[in-house]
Amino acid sequence: MTAGETQRVAFNPFEPGFFDNPYAQYRLLRERDPVHRSELGFWVLFRYADVVRVLRDPGMSVEESNALVTMGGPAAELFEELAAERPVSEERSMLGLDPPDHTRLRRLVTKAFTPRVLETLRPRIERLVGQALDEVAPKGEMDVIADLAFPLPFTVISEMLGMPESNRLQLRTWSHAMVKTLDPIITPDELRTAFDAGVQMIAHLTEVTAWKRANPADDLLSALIAAEEDGDVLSEEELIAQVTLLYIAGHETTVNLIGNGALALLRHRAQLERLRSDPSLVPDAVEELLRYDSPVQFSRRITLAPLELDGAVIEPGSFVLTGLGAANHDPAEWGEDADELDLARDGAMHHQSFGGGVHYCLGAALARLEARVALGQLVRRFPGLELQTDEQSWNGRIVLRGLDRLPVALGA
Repeated sequence: MTAGETQRVAFNPFEPGFFDNPYAQYRLLRERDPVHRSELGFWVLFRYADVVRVLRDPGMSVEESNALVTMGGPAAELFEELAAERPVSEERSMLGLDPPDHTRLRRLVTKAFTPRVLETLRPRIERLVGQALDEVAPKGEMDVIADLAFPLPFTVISEMLGMPESNRLQLRTWSHAMVKTLDPIITPDELRTAFDAGVQMIAHLTEVTAWKRANPADDLLSALIAAEEDGDVLSEEELIAQVTLLYIAGHETTVNLIGNGALALLRHRAQLERLRSDPSLVPDAVEELLRYDSPVQFSRRITLAPLELDGAVIEPGSFVLTGLGAANHDPAEWGEDADELDLARDGAMHHQSFGGGVHYCLGAALARLEARVALGQLVRRFPGLELQTDEQSWNGRIVLRGLDRLPVALGA
């Protein structure tokens, strides 16, 4: 291979077919240019070992104020303009803070997000999934996204928080618009819509929070308001930022996990039948589905000091996208069958789909629980489940990979 051939390799999400199968491009980059500098100014990592190293490095930052080079794209200047006008900064969420601020917020939020709470949610999640499948059974068909994957985690988080039921549809619309800001590439129109949605969501959450302070209940929002450690409590801005994060990041990732997982099973009938015949395989199956087609494809970090990887030196203040999806398909970690689906794969739980280090996804256990219940019931309830089309409607997002629709026939 010549130097010219290496230079022509590029991370290009606009390449035809990328969203149908990004892993082919990841494979090429992992083999030819695993520590890749994008033309948009950020770095992208494609090997498992590099991704794990950066995610676990306590010397890396997530705070954009530490970036000397901004993310590129047509909406970059508009982002700065709109961000200055926003009433509450998203940087107060855990997603955008380094220790010790991140440590403090996570400790307070974790107090209201315990394993005990999650276990008490299982019966409710099972009922919600059962009701959703009961509704579509007489029709003989369903859209896995609209009928199951999208409403389930949204209902669960809304009920956990104790949100008024009359406002949930509006919250869903706002969060769906705001989640696009997590992508490194976003159009100006999408950005304006997202920021408008953010202003409305923050205003709404401010009203709900004020009411909850006066009328506490047995719910997550009341617990977050009351959460305390050595006299430390969440400020109003911090509280709203964490609740917003739960909706934006927590909801969309679970939608993608259920949707991507269902599609993978339907495209691999032998594995689907294996799962149906052995329900005890469900927990391991969810780990492999997380690895096989990760709902979160990239996680960002910002260098605070020079970082050398594979002979390349990444300068301080640089954005680095760790390729979670690419790492999950690295043969160096998973063997030569890394691109294949194996529901009994040994060590599947070592995937990087929930990130790593201090920023490991706080909602990972809840996402796993919802996926286990949803996918487990879906495959058992409808033995004749089949795809209605071979062409899938992907959401066109680089970071949060998922489907807009997944029409299926339920069979006899």
